[in-house]
Amino acid sequence: MEAKAVARNIGVSPRKLRLICNEVRGRKVAEALTILRFMPTPSAAEVAKAVKSAAANAEQNYQMQPDRLRVAGITATDGMKLKRFQPMARGRAGRVQKRYAHITVVVDEGEA
Repeated sequence: MEAKAVARNIGVSPRKLRLICNEVRGRKVAEALTILRFMPTPSAAEVAKAVKSAAANAEQNYQMQPDRLRVAGITATDGMKLKRFQPMARGRAGRVQKRYAHITVVVDEGEA
């Protein structure tokens, strides 16, 4: 049985979040949270919140053992994009896209 949690519209580009997600995929939840706690990037806290939420869903809804949980899958996908304009040289305007991401975490019982 799997339990999942989705964090939507995180104000970080999905490319930056994928680097963090690759570090914790396949690890036990306690080990993943320890890794995320000591990562230098502030967006690791958003990933940690999603992992904690998925673990709480597994424990509450499916009566899984919290010490046996592992991160079976974690993805960062594209969210919305805010389109903004920034002044450029020679009176032109350049388009800037402020990207957002969705984080999906799936936890499962078993060996990593």
